[in-house]
Amino acid sequence: MDFLCEIVQALVALAALSVIVVLIIAHVTAEMVTLTRHEKEKYFLTVTGEKELFPSLHDASSRELSVVIPAYNEELRMPVMLDEATEYLENRQKQQPSFTYEVIVVDDGSKDKTTEVALRYSRKYGADKVRVLTLVNNRGKGGAVRMGALSSRGKLILMADADGATKFADIEKVEAGLNALNPKPENMAISCGSRAHLEQDSVAQRSMFRTFLMYGFHFLVWFFCVRGIKDTQCGFKLFTREAALKTFSSLHVERWAFDVELLYIAQCFKIPIAEVAVNWTEIEGSKLVPFWSWLQMGRDLFFIRMRYFTRAWKLQSARKTD
Repeated sequence: MDFLCEIVQALVALAALSVIVVLIIAHVTAEMVTLTRHEKEKYFLTVTGEKELFPSLHDASSRELSVVIPAYNEELRMPVMLDEATEYLENRQKQQPSFTYEVIVVDDGSKDKTTEVALRYSRKYGADKVRVLTLVNNRGKGGAVRMGALSSRGKLILMADADGATKFADIEKVEAGLNALNPKPENMAISCGSRAHLEQDSVAQRSMFRTFLMYGFHFLVWFFCVRGIKDTQCGFKLFTREAALKTFSSLHVERWAFDVELLYIAQCFKIPIAEVAVNWTEIEGSKLVPFWSWLQMGRDLFFIRMRYFTRAWKLQSARKTD
């Protein structure tokens, strides 16, 4: 009996030591928020080829809507999305002359002609409506979205994927969800497009292994970070300018799990969040490799929670980029 008690005590001590080691690793390996830009990332090109300085999210808004599109090696898929988005935005402007918009394509260090493709739209519609931010190095989707948001002019800021998986006209649905949130403390609110209503159909088409990974990821999101949001990963999210400034200023994760940290930050600041069903179609050419990407995201979820728990990461007050 004494021998058994000693084993139990040893296991408890080993478990406690393991937890301490993990917390130390999480704390020591935590990367700080870096909002510093390369000199080339501070400018966009006008139609005449001249450089102009990007504005700052800290400035007052001068457009009704900014659409931020992160793009990495998207020369083939992006034109379909941009055609749909610009057609919708132009038609809306014709129907509502007071409506103003901008599209910011953020080339996340692509190796193909993503920037050249985006610049064609800038020349077609003018740099006042379509701007291209080319990052010198690949930051990851979260880093690209953040840099685009910090360079935007809109009262509302929409994050939309370059593959066009979500029907762009569904912006009206997420706008309605945003408007329905009341009150909005300091005018901060977020409306998330959601594919949760499509989950049963997707389960029927997936292998048992991929279904297990999907539900496992949902559980980890709920357990470590975000409660009450069924689909944290849909790349169609609408922010008020104030909410974007508050959340993106604190964001640390720049790759696939950035959505989760963004919503975790929002919930910590008690920013109201709506979740709205949107039309979504799977587009070929995804950069997400199911097993390894979900493994990486699972690791990121754990470290997000641990790094805030150990205060290696802290919620930041909004500050300007350099």
